[in-house]
Amino acid sequence: MNKKHNLNRRKFLSNVGLVAGSTALTPAWASSNLSGINLGGINSGYLNPAADQTPVLTGTEFDLYINKVPVTIAGRKTTATLVNNSLPAPTLKMREGDTVTIRVHNEMDETTSIHWHGLLVPFEMDGVPGISFAGIPAKSSFTYRFTLKQSGTYWYHSHSGFQEQTGLLGAIVIEPKTRERYPISEDHVVVLSDWTFRDPHTLLKLLKQRADFDNYHLPDFKKLLADIAQTDIKTAMDKRKMWNQMRMMPTDFSDLTGENTFTYLINGRPSTEAWYQKIKAGQPVKLRFINASAQTIFDVRIPGLKMKVVATDGVDVEPVSIDDIRIGVAETYDVIITPTQDAHTIFAQNVDRTGYVTATLVTKDNAQVAASAIPKMDGVEWLTMADMMGDMSGKFKANHAHTEYDFKTDMRVDTPRVNLDDPGINLRNINRDVLTYDQLRSVDDLIFAEQLKPTRELELHLTGNMERYIWAFDGVKFSDATPVNIKPGERVRITLVNDTMMMHPMHLHGMWSDIRAPSGEFQVRKHTMLVHPAQKVSFDVTGEQGRWAWHCHLLYHMEAGMFREVAVV
Repeated sequence: MNKKHNLNRRKFLSNVGLVAGSTALTPAWASSNLSGINLGGINSGYLNPAADQTPVLTGTEFDLYINKVPVTIAGRKTTATLVNNSLPAPTLKMREGDTVTIRVHNEMDETTSIHWHGLLVPFEMDGVPGISFAGIPAKSSFTYRFTLKQSGTYWYHSHSGFQEQTGLLGAIVIEPKTRERYPISEDHVVVLSDWTFRDPHTLLKLLKQRADFDNYHLPDFKKLLADIAQTDIKTAMDKRKMWNQMRMMPTDFSDLTGENTFTYLINGRPSTEAWYQKIKAGQPVKLRFINASAQTIFDVRIPGLKMKVVATDGVDVEPVSIDDIRIGVAETYDVIITPTQDAHTIFAQNVDRTGYVTATLVTKDNAQVAASAIPKMDGVEWLTMADMMGDMSGKFKANHAHTEYDFKTDMRVDTPRVNLDDPGINLRNINRDVLTYDQLRSVDDLIFAEQLKPTRELELHLTGNMERYIWAFDGVKFSDATPVNIKPGERVRITLVNDTMMMHPMHLHGMWSDIRAPSGEFQVRKHTMLVHPAQKVSFDVTGEQGRWAWHCHLLYHMEAGMFREVAVV
């Protein structure tokens, strides 16, 4: 049983580090509040998330304490929403088949919640305020209790406002009842996240005022000259005219960037204080990658070392050896590596190439990665006509959608593409092996494929108006939408059509999403899928009793309306 006093004790550090003569202050989880801590002046206490390894809590009973905590990140003072004073929150290590009890103590002055991302739990335990429960009021506690029906790598996070953006996120590792399918000597969690020193509410307001305010790859005169040199002046001008007519930005990949808004973290640490892990030389090591960011899609590689993908979203897949993985927000990937050098760099660049974060794996004490070994970020491409219009084999065009929906939707794709072999923008023209969904095949595919055949099909469109920063399903924001209805036990084939020019990591709570290949055959089981621009993806679900959330996991898209309720009654 994990009592409060058994948790990994973290000290508040004076300013940016522990200095001679400073006084260690009692952690908030031990005092149950922050009232006894002087937050002002030179002696104020600031937690440095980079000072310790993330705590790991094990067993079947857990106590999680949520507080607003003063922290120092990348040398700057700020405030975070933390669980047990840890950024990321403590890793919860559990075992398949066990029934776990998790007591969440909200010590803040605002409502909170925790969602167990990807876990199959009773809907009352799913942790989405307004859908599955009322939330955890200020100064109160809530007990989650459920049986673990699966194994693998998952994570947990707040589903209340922007608390996830401010630090309320952590990893879950569920050990299988039997041995691991792919033998390893050790495994380590790698949590990717994005941190902002700005108020997330202000960021959303700015996006609504001018959606490109944080886009630093806008076409400029220098780019025009380069295009003219590569083609000719007429082609270059026609290209710009086309984009202007479409009212689209060919370089808007993530809305918020590392240029001015985000600091990227691995296990709570920026590159300047990089997470550092010693591993065994010559032995297989599993890395459990979790993209726990609010808005950032990461492209991850370990330069000079192949990664063998063995699981996604907690489900084992046939091994795939690759160089790069694009990890959508909320996706998880397990990879196995075998170190060949004294030190290796984990390099995670954001999708728009405005920032990155690194971590270091070493096989010898004090080994270092040479600065020259850290790669430069890859170049930036423009979105293509296929990203805007879809399948380019026929005669069609991308229609502005005012006649089909209303002002909340600015275009609709006539012929969406169905390919799963697209690595995505900014990974299409590199000389490395990049993972794509068509390479992922669940090991237990025969078991999954033998489930009930779909008796009904649903098609929903992912829509948006970039200039107004409105996101929705079928042009209807959550505030105006009615639930999607599925009967308990009903097998339904759902097709998502992305009518926008941005990638959307889509997450349906409470049920597995069995992605189908373009041929209709079962491909891979996931809880979150990255849907590319002008692409449609089909997947099968089996209705699980309850009320469930379904949304884009780009937090600012979800808050701007791309959210639906799925009612299985």
